[in-house]
Amino acid sequence: MRRIFILILLFQICFPPNSESQDTHTAKLIEGAKKEGSLIWYTSTSIEDIKRLFDAYTKKYPFIKTEFFNAGSARVFNRILNESRVGKIFFDLVAVRGVETHQLVKGGFLQPYLSPESGAYPQGFKDAKGYWVDYFDAYNIIAYNTKLVPKEQAPKSWEDLLDPKWKSKIALEEEMYSWYAAISVAWGRERAQRYMRALAKQDVQLRSGQTLIAQLMAAGEFPMGMALAHRIEKMKEQGAPVEWVTTLDPVTVSLHPIGVAAKAPHPNAAKLFIDFVLSKEGQQLVLAIG
Repeated sequence: MRRIFILILLFQICFPPNSESQDTHTAKLIEGAKKEGSLIWYTSTSIEDIKRLFDAYTKKYPFIKTEFFNAGSARVFNRILNESRVGKIFFDLVAVRGVETHQLVKGGFLQPYLSPESGAYPQGFKDAKGYWVDYFDAYNIIAYNTKLVPKEQAPKSWEDLLDPKWKSKIALEEEMYSWYAAISVAWGRERAQRYMRALAKQDVQLRSGQTLIAQLMAAGEFPMGMALAHRIEKMKEQGAPVEWVTTLDPVTVSLHPIGVAAKAPHPNAAKLFIDFVLSKEGQQLVLAIG
């Protein structure tokens, strides 16, 4: 038994797994992608971030022309649904929130793809059957305009949003199902429902997209809103009068899975992009973006 173990160990040292096979895998994708020449991505990712990711991708694979459709996750999902009803599939890749991704898998709109890079990702951040991998996380927080809300008067908790002084002054993304679900898990269904009913009485302003909420808040359209922590940090670096509440409990996270269309017109280019964005190089770029 020991002799067999030593032989296996020697074999693994001499022929490490995935080294040559990954090169062969990539070479085949490149060969296919050269024939396809295009990639179309449907995503809720911001336009600025899409362009930076595509710039790096096309620098690596200059023979691929990239296009994208950008909208909130629910709008992206509805577009895919409507296109499928008339027998059209235009997208190769999709990256939306976890809720919509689950519906896409359930509806047969995605195909499994086990990227060689996905092995570095822990369970819970990838689908066991390979339908998606979470390529970045976004943290849902309360942000405010520092010109309209002094720091000492800013809310310290989710419950503080129920203060009458904030009536009509809070903006929320109109389809934040994942936030509601996460709060329900953290607090329990009964407490979460009580809170949401009370929040509804605050005449909350609903907008489409947390990036838009952050921009309008910074412009002074309303004093406060739910936004993404990384977006607020970036805006602060650019000099915008914004800040976010660091004392929230819980802070909920939105997964951002990415997957390949079941009937992708350009499947090789799509798989190359997934390999790229999940790789160390791609993740360092995601980190640099913020």
